[in-house]
Amino acid sequence: MPADDALMREALAQARLAEAAGEVPIGAIVVVGGDIAGRGFNRPIGDRDPTAHAEIVALRDAAARVGNYRLTGAALYVTVEPCLMCVGAAVHARIERLIYGASEPKAGALGSAVDALSTPGLNHRFAVTDGVLAEECGALLQAFFRARRSGSVT
Repeated sequence: MPADDALMREALAQARLAEAAGEVPIGAIVVVGGDIAGRGFNRPIGDRDPTAHAEIVALRDAAARVGNYRLTGAALYVTVEPCLMCVGAAVHARIERLIYGASEPKAGALGSAVDALSTPGLNHRFAVTDGVLAEECGALLQAFFRARRSGSVT
């Protein structure tokens, strides 16, 4: 879908901000009513906050702008499959849809490592679209970790 591609490019721009800050390059945006209501990129190192993942930062930004922690009807775009914490935050925010780029085989919680949405007792679930600009999203991460292993990124 062209709209998903264009919005994922906005999340990729956030991921590049993370990379420029020396963080793992993951970016996210929250779309409400067709407009970007929240933006975020990975910041746990800089913020000294283990919860400062791109998705959490974007959800916090959107909630502040909307004036409600419930983001009913919102779509969350993220460059990499979210971890369990971030899927939990999306459930609590009551988003309608989550769209991600690259799969994350080690910690992805939407089917790669675990399927968090199949947890019994959840009071909310959302639609998932995977693989949007997956190659570009994955390449950004691979280049970052390749540079880190070679010693050119700290």
